[in-house]
Amino acid sequence: MTTLLWFKRDLRIHDHPALALAARDMLVVPLYIVEPDYWALSDTSGRQFAFLQESLADLQTALRGLGSDLVIRVGDAVQVLEDMYQAVKFDHMVSHEETGNAWTYTRDKRVGAWARGQGVRWTELPQSGVVRRLRGRDGWARQRNVFVGQAQVIAPKTLPPCALASDAIPNLCAPDPCPKRQTGGRDHALSVLGGFLTTRGQTYRRAMSSPLDGATACSRVSPHLALGALTIREVVQATAARQHEDKGGPRDGWGGSLKSFQSRLAWRDHFMQKLEDEPALETRCLHRAYEGMRPRQPDAARLAAWQSGETGLPFLDACMRSLQATGWLNFRMRAMVVSVASYHLWLDWRSTGQHLARMFTDYEPGIHWSQMQMQAGTTGINTPRIYNPIKQGTDQDPTGAFTRHWLPELADVPDRHLQTPWMWDGAGRVLGRVYPDPIIDVAEAARVARDRIFGMRRSVDWTETQRVIHKHASRKDSAGHFVNDRAPRKLTAKLRKAKQDDAQLTLDL
Repeated sequence: MTTLLWFKRDLRIHDHPALALAARDMLVVPLYIVEPDYWALSDTSGRQFAFLQESLADLQTALRGLGSDLVIRVGDAVQVLEDMYQAVKFDHMVSHEETGNAWTYTRDKRVGAWARGQGVRWTELPQSGVVRRLRGRDGWARQRNVFVGQAQVIAPKTLPPCALASDAIPNLCAPDPCPKRQTGGRDHALSVLGGFLTTRGQTYRRAMSSPLDGATACSRVSPHLALGALTIREVVQATAARQHEDKGGPRDGWGGSLKSFQSRLAWRDHFMQKLEDEPALETRCLHRAYEGMRPRQPDAARLAAWQSGETGLPFLDACMRSLQATGWLNFRMRAMVVSVASYHLWLDWRSTGQHLARMFTDYEPGIHWSQMQMQAGTTGINTPRIYNPIKQGTDQDPTGAFTRHWLPELADVPDRHLQTPWMWDGAGRVLGRVYPDPIIDVAEAARVARDRIFGMRRSVDWTETQRVIHKHASRKDSAGHFVNDRAPRKLTAKLRKAKQDDAQLTLDL
């Protein structure tokens, strides 16, 4: 029997249920398909493609160590699979379930139709806490915890040889300078995870809100989870092992930091589950009453200024420039840049979300689009958070080091006016010359946005809100922890008031 093992976003050999299943057969053909149409999408980028190529090279080395090889083909997935079928006549195809964007969802449906037409059995296996065809959120946490608690799957010691030739990988993306992005591949992933769990993560809990300290104190495993060089299960279990061996407890910083990290690993699956349950949330407001609240055609000048870090709001601009150069931002700054774009600039989350998707090396559609809507206030169940970019600058960059690094044109601005250079007596020497005047009045823009969003919330249909709560809201206790209890059949007045608010969480780890 010949089995085709289709690698997608699972670029590893350890804890790989699909590989273990395929290895039972006499002949295994490991395949990765580079899809030009995917890399032409508006939410993909050159930095992600470069990270992918590094991850593929690492996977290819690992498979060769087992006596096999990774066959890389370029083209449309259905056509590539048909060509492979004609070449090796496989009767079984194995892959992992994928919670991707709308394009990959449609592609998988096409592949499924092709497989049925050819009589090929396609087995898809889970690789995270995301549950296919989930009816509601009651009990979801229990299912997720069972999955991440299961034993990791050990890679086979050997695989049958595979002598099929690979295609050369063309350059499919436009130039995308990102000089400080992370490097792909499992070796790098393990190094990053090990460094976090033994050294860098000690200050995680208190440092993750800072764009400067968070770059070191955060785990930085998010891009490796996105492409599957690591599994959520092995990260959860490695963290649990570190928690078990930690002797200092909460006082040395490790206890609280590791606990917080475990919580965010659970939230990662929670947000991905939302897109799995409702793929349309990538393109449509989760709460349908919010469609049309903002213009679908964004203000081009505002959007361009926000994208390039030229809004005249120093801390916001520093965050956007940092993201361009590194492919990463810490969680609070991700929330802030979306909040300012959505409220102060009143830009639709779909246009800003496409840009951020391209900028993030760790782009994970399920987390990304769920968080875009949460921060834009279109879920109908989350309390709107209108971040003040001036206050965030003074709170999260009190010395100004981060802002000054990314905005050297403000070198002459004194510290006390760094986040409000328009209030400095010498502003005329800088604003409108080497740095733009602010494109909005922060306080007035926030006031207008607040009136709009809360006016909308007072008028929405509660029946639609109930639908969103049943399908997507977390089941939590008073401390904000996931619980396994069933939600009450009738929503109480307390729940109606609270709107089942999800935690302020991260697009990264």
